[in-house]
This record gives sequence, structure tokens and C-alpha cells, in this order.
Amino acid sequence: MDMNKLVKRYILDNAVSHNGKAIARSVLGKILSDCPELRSKVLQLKHEIEVEISWINKMSLKKQKKELEKLGAVEKKPARVEKEGLDELVGAKTGHFVVRFAPNPNGALTLGHSRPAVLNYEYTKKYKGKMILRFDDTDPKHKVPEKKFYTWIKEDLKWLGIKWDKVIIASKRLATYYKYAKKLIEMGKAYVCTCGNEWKTLRNRGQACPCRALSKREQLARWKKMFAKNGFREGDAVLRIKTDLNATNPAIRDWPAIRIVDNPKHPLRKAKVWPLLDFQSAIDDHLLGVTHILRGIDLQTSEKRQKYIYQYFKWEYPVTITVGKFSLSGIVLSKSKIKEGIKSGEFRGWDDTRLGTIRSLKRRGFQPEAIRKLIVDIGAKAADITISIENLSSYNRKFIDPIANRYFFVPNPMRITLENLPVKTKKIPLHPTKNRGYRTFKITKTLFIDKKDYERFKPLEVRLKDLFNIKLGKKIKATTKEVKSVPKIQWVTNKYIPVRVLMEEKMIKGYGERNLKNEKVGQIVQFERFGFVRIEKNDKNSIVAVFAHK
Repeated sequence: MDMNKLVKRYILDNAVSHNGKAIARSVLGKILSDCPELRSKVLQLKHEIEVEISWINKMSLKKQKKELEKLGAVEKKPARVEKEGLDELVGAKTGHFVVRFAPNPNGALTLGHSRPAVLNYEYTKKYKGKMILRFDDTDPKHKVPEKKFYTWIKEDLKWLGIKWDKVIIASKRLATYYKYAKKLIEMGKAYVCTCGNEWKTLRNRGQACPCRALSKREQLARWKKMFAKNGFREGDAVLRIKTDLNATNPAIRDWPAIRIVDNPKHPLRKAKVWPLLDFQSAIDDHLLGVTHILRGIDLQTSEKRQKYIYQYFKWEYPVTITVGKFSLSGIVLSKSKIKEGIKSGEFRGWDDTRLGTIRSLKRRGFQPEAIRKLIVDIGAKAADITISIENLSSYNRKFIDPIANRYFFVPNPMRITLENLPVKTKKIPLHPTKNRGYRTFKITKTLFIDKKDYERFKPLEVRLKDLFNIKLGKKIKATTKEVKSVPKIQWVTNKYIPVRVLMEEKMIKGYGERNLKNEKVGQIVQFERFGFVRIEKNDKNSIVAVFAHK
């Protein structure tokens, strides 16, 4: 095995999947996953990757694709789906089952976020329980909510076919969080810390800060001062939950529960004192009667933190199911990256076709049933899983293939003139297997074919799909109606409609058959031998469609 060639191939494949920038760690992981026999040579692999990745990342994306074509693309293995249906949940009782889907409305819903939403809803149906839609919107400083996203998230969930029993907005419940915080202070289980950066040094040593030992009276006075107009300012004080100062994970030690934000950017509230997510969520989960939590693997620390509050109040902690990270290879899912891209002009908006938002997938023609089916088939697995767009497309194809009418579309149109036409009219079905009627074409000596097809197949005989055969050359001749084993190419008559197809990276212009003008906006159709598209604009004189997949 040529180690250098193999490494180049995997780096180029990774670079092309990540808009021109390969990630060394991902490359190494993929090689070891596909070629486990190389695990004994991991140091050599790391060295080869380090040597090759820098210059490959300096190439243009176009050149990377050309180099990858020479070496051959890395085989994309579909996500492994072991079985259909949902696993049973520990402690789940029919009729006594409550879950919550708790997004932060600081961005549109993505495919990654939709996974817990779908699973929560499917389990709610399975156990005849209740699902709460809770907006965890109490961070007015870093992950600032925006008003439009409260509405967008609801719209996206409805499109996915998800129903909820109750809507809760955390920012409207600040008085509740203050109430339980004060109770913890009175119980001696929480304290107001004013140590600032010095506290981290003490925490890392497993030592208590001076504030921890102050009297309840002093703690309550400090608590009151957090709210006072002329009291503590941002960074001066924070409420901490008392925990084990010797906890293995320093993040568990006396963690912060409530802080001050001087200039909150919240769209709904302008309060000064705000709960952090671990505190807010812990209180709400209990008060709302949540029995089961589907939690991301990155939030395992949250459970350990929150259990201290449950222990102090003698509450029963919900059953937690850890769910791994859910990604779509080559598609941007990070809300922060999407926001940056929109701000810089890289992305046109939250429905840009290069994004993994629900709005983008809907725009492209992906069906909610396909997304739900894929998520349910994968289930609530603890391991991280990356789905390829090909895998999602495969699910989607099963739903749209039976409903998509077929039409002809010719990119890069080239006019051809024929003599001695074998037919003058032609009826072609709207669908190959469904009885939906026909499209009728009037055939004249002027037709349009793809210029690339002409250059590729001249001087061969080819078949105009569903029509007749022609011989390509300087002069193009119609030959016979006989169906032969020759290449098939697309065509349209001189009664065409201009079509623009929005792909992920570019717009393709061409001609479509005139029958397309009958399709409604939002309809999914198939441009034969091109792919499935969703009609986005139709003014009867031109069509704009968004490419879904092959």
C-alpha cells in the first residue's frame, strides 16, 4: 500500500467535504476507521498527514477536486442503521410520561436540533405522554435570543409534524428562579461570591473561597444587593451552588447559578439578574413534571451539577438518556458559524442551500416524513453519528419519487436542426408508473440538447429520450425510431421555458419543456437524468427551481 498516496487521497476528500480546508484529526480518524490494519502505524500516519495537509489546504477548491478525481474519491459508507423503531426507555410508564424540547431561540432549527425534537415527540406518542416546548432563553449576553426565532422554531416543528402540549418561555419565569435561589441561600446550600477571577484559582485547588463561610444574613444581604440599582454590577457577584470542592471535575465545584448582566440584549425582558442554563433548566424540569430528558453527550456535566439541587430539595431527578452529536457531513449546522456566514455575506440567509437548517432542507425539497424516518431509525444512541447527504437523500427519494412528475430540462442548451423527422407529435407520461396523464409535444426540426452531450458523444448515434435516434456530427440526422442500446440524452422543443436551477455552489441556466409552467410553486418534480428539484418561482414565462438531490 502506497502510504503517501492513501494519505493524500483522504486529505483531499476531507478538504473537498469542508469547503477546501481539511481537518487533520478527522482525516486520521477516517483512515483508521476504514483501514484498521494501519493502527500500528499511527505515528507514521500522523507525520504523513502533517506534511501533506498544509500544502493541500493552500490549493483552490477547484484544484483539490481535480486532484481527488485523479486519485479516486474515498468511498462514502452510509450510516449504519441497526433496526427500525424506538428502543424502550427505562422507567417510562404509559400515561405518566413528560418530556421537553428546550431550544434556545438564538437561531433557526437545524437538523441536529431536530433530532431530540423528533425523538421526544415520537416517545410522547409511544407512551401516551406530554411534550413541552420550552424556550431556554435566559442568556442575554452570549447566546442572545432573537424574537423571530421563537416563531420560526414553532413553524419548523409544525412542518416536521411535531405537536406539543404546552409552551414555556423561561425568560418569563425569572421570579420563580429567584424564589428557589433564595430558598437555597436560606438552606445554606448557595452563596453569593464576590471573589472574581481569584475564585477559579481556589476552585482548581479544591479550596473554599471566603464568601462560602459568610452567614446566611450576610448572604441574603448580598443577594438583595445583586438586584439593587446601585448595588453589584456585572462581574461583581455571582450566586453559586455549594457542591463537593474535591469533585474530580472542577466544573462541578461550586458552580455558578445566577449572574448579573448590566446591558441585557434580550428581546422580551430587560432584567438585571439572570439564571444560567443549568439552574434554570433544573428548576423547570422539576416544576413542569418532566420524567425523562434526552440530553446531548456534551451536557453530561449539567446532570451532575443539577443533582445537587435535586438532592437539597429532596426531588427525584428525571431519567436521563444521553444522545450523541448528530451531524450532516459537508453541511454547516453550527448556529454561530451560520450567523457569521450570513453577516459576512457568505450565506444568503438561514435557508441558504448549503446549510443544514430545517428551512434550507425544506427549500430544497426534503420531506418531513423522510427526516423523521431517518431520525427514528437511528434512535437515541449515545455515540456520535454523522449522516451523509446521500444517506438523507436516499430516505427522501422514497417519499418524493412516487409524487414527483417528470419533465425534460437541458442545461447548456445547444440548438440543433433535423431533417426527415420520424414523428411530428409525441405523448410522454408525467410519471413512469403512476397514471397521471401525459405531456404532449409538437416536434419540429428545431430542438435543443445539452452542448456537453453533443461534445461527449459526437460522432455517435444517440437516442433523444422517449423520442427517436439521431446521429451527431457537423450535420445532425434523424435515423430511426427503433430503441437501440445507445446513449440517451435530454432534449426540449423550440417551445421551451427558461429555467434556472439553484445548486449548492452555483446557478445552472437552461431550457425546460413548456409543460413546466403548469407546476405550482413548492411542488417537487424530477428533471429527468438531472435530479429532483423544488419549484421556487413560476411566472409562467420562466422557472426558478432549487436542486434537492439525484
